Amino acid sequence: MQFVLILSLVAAAIGSGLVAGIFFAFSTFIMTAFSRIPAEQGIAAMNSINVTIVRSPFMALFVPTAILCLVIAALALMNWRGGASALMLAGAALYVFASFLSTIIFNVPMNDALEKVTVGGPEAAALWATYLKDWTWWNHVRTVASLLASVAFVRTLMMV
Repeated sequence: MQFVLILSLVAAAIGSGLVAGIFFAFSTFIMTAFSRIPAEQGIAAMNSINVTIVRSPFMALFVPTAILCLVIAALALMNWRGGASALMLAGAALYVFASFLSTIIFNVPMNDALEKVTVGGPEAAALWATYLKDWTWWNHVRTVASLLASVAFVRTLMMV
């Protein structure tokens, strides 16, 4: 069981760290770059990313890491190890709730709305301005949560 725990923690630390890096790129320069181009071009670029990402290796990282976090939470509860288990639960909760579920609840619906807007129409520029602000804010949340989850898993590895 110890081998499964360590392997799970290593994989979750790497997975959540890589996801944090991807989100970090969006938070720090991709969305800023998109804000500097005309709304029609920004919308087209973001819509292209949104279509591409669901068919990319990102999904093979993002979803399995969430599942792995659920396994880690179960392992923490099944064999309580004090502070190590608390860190395992914290890391799992950060990733599952603040990274994975916030994507589904907040970012994906904004992506869906962006896909449906008529580019060049009067509502497109207004939606794009709101999208840039709100989507990026939730992306900051996902970035920090994924990074903190990775840190929690690495710290747990130092304790078990």
